[in-house]
Amino acid sequence: MDEHGQATGGRRAELAPGLYLVATPIGAARDITLRALDILATAEVLAAEDTRTLRHLMDIHGIKLGDRPLIAYHDHNGAEARPRILRALSEGRSVAYCSEAGTPVVADPGYQLARAAIGAGLPVTAAPGPSAAIMALSLSGLPSDRFLFAGFPPAQAGARARWLDEIGDVPATLILYESPKRISRLLGELCEAWGADRPAALCRELTKRFEEVRRGTLGALRDGLAEAPVKGEIALVVGRPLDVAPEAADVEAALREALGRLRVKEAAAEVAEALGLPRRDVYQMALALKDAGGPEDEG
Repeated sequence: MDEHGQATGGRRAELAPGLYLVATPIGAARDITLRALDILATAEVLAAEDTRTLRHLMDIHGIKLGDRPLIAYHDHNGAEARPRILRALSEGRSVAYCSEAGTPVVADPGYQLARAAIGAGLPVTAAPGPSAAIMALSLSGLPSDRFLFAGFPPAQAGARARWLDEIGDVPATLILYESPKRISRLLGELCEAWGADRPAALCRELTKRFEEVRRGTLGALRDGLAEAPVKGEIALVVGRPLDVAPEAADVEAALREALGRLRVKEAAAEVAEALGLPRRDVYQMALALKDAGGPEDEG
C-alpha cells in the first residue's frame, strides 16, 4: 500500500483521509487514469464543479455513487459548500473533487477549496491527468522549456490592458484560455500589443471529434478567423517575444552618452549588455565614434 493508503498491486483499497484533486477528461472519456477511477469508486464523499458531468463520467466507467454524498462545488456556491467539505475532511473522511473537465485548481474553483484545506492543515493530494493547457503546449510546436499559464484575460478594459502589458514581455511561451465568442477580439488586441508577427497556435476542442490546431503568426490567426470562425473550447499558445535588433541610431546615441562618462571599453561593455548586442561589435562602433570626433578617451 502506498503513502496515500491505496493498494499498489492493482486491487482497490480504502482511501486514506484527505482531499483528492482528481483530473478528469477534457473530451475523450477514456483519457481518465486508472488511479482516478479507483479514487472515484472508493472516496467517501464526492464533490464536483458540475455534478451531472461527473455522474455521466462515472456511469460510462461503471462506477456507482451508491449512498455517498455528491456535493456541487462551483464559483457561485463555494462560500456555502466549502465548509461542508472541510468538515468532512476534519472528520477524517476521504473526499474526491473533480472540476468539470481537466485538472482541478487550474482555472477552476477548486483552487479555493485546496487552499482552504491546506490552510487548515488537512491532507491534500492529487491524481494527475488531462490538462488542456499542457496538451495545447504539446501540440503547438512552440518552445516548451519555459512556459506561463496565464488563463482567461480579464473582462474589464483597464485590467485587460494591464494584463496584456504585464505578460507580453515574459521570456516564455504563453498559454491563454478564451471563449470562441471573444477569441477574435483577443487576437486583435494581441496583434496590436505584442506584434502581428509573433508565432502562435490556436488549439480547440482538444481530444474531441472536431479537434483542430491552427499554427502561424498572431496576425495570420486573426485574419483566418474572418474566413473560418471557430467553435468550442479554445487554448491559445503564444511564442515568446521576438528578438528585435535596436536601430543603429539608438545604439549610437547610447554610446555617445556612455562615452561622456566612461572609457571606450567600459562604455562599449555597458551598451552591449543593456541592448543585448555582441560586445565586439559595439566596441568597434565606439572606436569609430571616437575617431570621428566623439568624446576623448582619457584612458
